[in-house]
Amino acid sequence: MEPLIDEIKKLVEMPVNVSVWQVIVTLLLSFVLGLLVTACYIKTYKGRYYSPSFTHTLIIVSMVISIIILVVGTNVARAFSLAGALSIIRFRTAIRDPRDVAFIFMAMGVGLACGAQYYLPAIIFTVIICLLIFIMSYLNYGRKKGLQKLLKISIPENLNYEGIFDEVFKKYLEDYEFIGVKTAGMGTIFELTYSIRHKPESNDKMLMDEIRVINGNLGVSIVLDQQSMD
Repeated sequence: MEPLIDEIKKLVEMPVNVSVWQVIVTLLLSFVLGLLVTACYIKTYKGRYYSPSFTHTLIIVSMVISIIILVVGTNVARAFSLAGALSIIRFRTAIRDPRDVAFIFMAMGVGLACGAQYYLPAIIFTVIICLLIFIMSYLNYGRKKGLQKLLKISIPENLNYEGIFDEVFKKYLEDYEFIGVKTAGMGTIFELTYSIRHKPESNDKMLMDEIRVINGNLGVSIVLDQQSMD
């Protein structure tokens, strides 16, 4: 019985080079820095809505990584055991926005720094990265001038749509791209979809009025492209 008790004690005891206070400080700091990362994510998010569970995940990832690194330390055996355990995990959630992946890596970086007990570098890293993200978001860095919109045009089936609106598009649009076509009204109508961006001096009404002359006054709609707002 005594050998079994000794083995249990070994399992629950802290590693020699890790104290209770180190664990508490590491978890608290990774939690606070994780909150800062999620606050940056929320404030700079440009989409229609974000997932609250994703923000919680960022904080959890930061804390879990920090405690893993703290416990593993320089012990090679523990590191290989951890790699074996993690290799059986399969993540099936699809990440739609590449920006979300960057924030996941950011949370992991915070956790790694805290777990390695590089507390000051972890704080500096988080503050500077978040500040730079705020600046890029405020300046709309990398975003084209003007809103990207989706133009949908209905035309009769006997009208050849290839290049038919090019002259109008060149007159009013900065750039445009044909996305696709589908049938409607039991095949009697084609619906064309374009991605467009207006010239500064043009507007939706001017464009739609000229299109209606060509398509026989059938349906024309313009909506904001959600991807240009993300």
